[in-house]
Amino acid sequence: MLRKKSFSLSGHRTSVALEPEFWAAIERLARRENLSLSAFVGRIDAERGERPLASALRIRALSEHHS
Repeated sequence: MLRKKSFSLSGHRTSVALEPEFWAAIERLARRENLSLSAFVGRIDAERGERPLASALRIRALSEHHS
């Protein structure tokens, strides 16, 4: 089941729906970098290019196991 979270990114509200396991990995990565979840998601948003935000977050979460 997907869990939706809302963020304000570049002055716009957006919602992202991910599986709880991906949110857990994203939250761990944010803590590891001493960032709030919003700040971490904002960084991914700024770096994602044309990729959908949910996809960019999943890819970043998967990279947790390789860092």
